Amino acid sequence: MKALFKTWKTNRNIYLSFLENYSTEQLNLIPKGFNNNLIWNIAHVVVAQQSLIYRGADLPMNISMEMVEKYMPGTKPTGNTSAEEIAEIKNLLIAPLEQTEKDYQQGLFKTYKERQTSTGFHLGNIEDALNFNNYHEGLHLGYMMSLRKFIK
Repeated sequence: MKALFKTWKTNRNIYLSFLENYSTEQLNLIPKGFNNNLIWNIAHVVVAQQSLIYRGADLPMNISMEMVEKYMPGTKPTGNTSAEEIAEIKNLLIAPLEQTEKDYQQGLFKTYKERQTSTGFHLGNIEDALNFNNYHEGLHLGYMMSLRKFIK
């Protein structure tokens, strides 16, 4: 599990670099041929992680339901994300990750609602969910690397 959390932290730091190196306008830009933007992808992985891990374990999530509804799977940007909301998303990249690792080490995840993801992955326990989360975040990082080629 140590390697899993290390990979996750590295990935989140890459996401953080997007927030630090692109303007609010660039983060909000939806290039022609795409249906989302850099900031949507970053907020989406925050929401997906909380849902996969905490909701899946019947525990309260560490984000607002408003954020969940705005960035859950199946959504897309409906307007520009403000600089204030981007700052909130930036804070949610690292702190919840550290909390999840602490909660895992303390044995907080006692149960998990077994399920199949829409992409066919079987999540039978918290470890499956944590591994799938890294896979999911890697997919979105790939999308973002494609998006950034169209952002000036």
